[in-house]
Amino acid sequence: MNLKKMESTSGLTAVMAAETAAATTSMHHPLNAPAKDAIVVNNLLKRFPGKHSVNALEEISLAIKEREFVSILGPSGCGKSTLLRIVAGLVPYNSGELLVNGLPVTAPRAEIGVVFQTSNMLPWLTVEKNIALGARLRKLPEAQMAPKIRDLIKMLGLSGFENNHPHELSGGMRQRASIGQILALDPTILLMDEPFGALDALTRDLLNVELLRIWQERMQTVLLVTHSIQEAVFLSDRVLVMSARPGRITHDIKIDLPRPRLPENIKGNPRYGQYIAEISKIMGVY
Repeated sequence: MNLKKMESTSGLTAVMAAETAAATTSMHHPLNAPAKDAIVVNNLLKRFPGKHSVNALEEISLAIKEREFVSILGPSGCGKSTLLRIVAGLVPYNSGELLVNGLPVTAPRAEIGVVFQTSNMLPWLTVEKNIALGARLRKLPEAQMAPKIRDLIKMLGLSGFENNHPHELSGGMRQRASIGQILALDPTILLMDEPFGALDALTRDLLNVELLRIWQERMQTVLLVTHSIQEAVFLSDRVLVMSARPGRITHDIKIDLPRPRLPENIKGNPRYGQYIAEISKIMGVY
């Protein structure tokens, strides 16, 4: 099925998605103001210097709205993670424009949180102290942060494990705690680089549902790098597909599936399978 045609087709699913999104947004944003651009990239170029310099990214342009969930797919080595790190202010770029909340990015910013594939937890600290670590480093008031950390632990399903150390947790629990470290700082933009890539398929599916629940509650802007087409379709409002190096965005696909999303009401939806098939074809999977 042609995705452009799917995007323009109206019907019950589209109406349900719009109603759900509107209801969710209004709960967290009473004025229900139109979403602004949170991330804007224009004609970005990233070149790695050396004897034979390599263009990792070329002609990258994209815009991501506030509270939008966007995933990036592409072959290994295409520059997905490099793009994410550039948006995070961790890696410089050679030319073009990058704006976050309307301001140029030249270094890490407080409103941008990054979750990597490997856990950043310190092994000698408990779960509670690991989650509170960023707030302590920023010297945020402990009296103000303590109830927030308790609420986060409960939201992340880690109640009862506050005093455990990382080696006493499962891989999924460690990754949830790592997400908690970032959420404790209240970023408006969450950048995620294959956060569940090292986990088994069942745990990954469970954490995808948890991630959607957290996003539904906090309505942050999310940019996720993943190799999983199924994960991207299940989670996202839009999926960006990149070419092989030098990485360029070749497709920007709107995912018109209703929210809130649960495996039982999405994975049996014919449109879910159609998106997966179409993106698999675009990426040369079959």
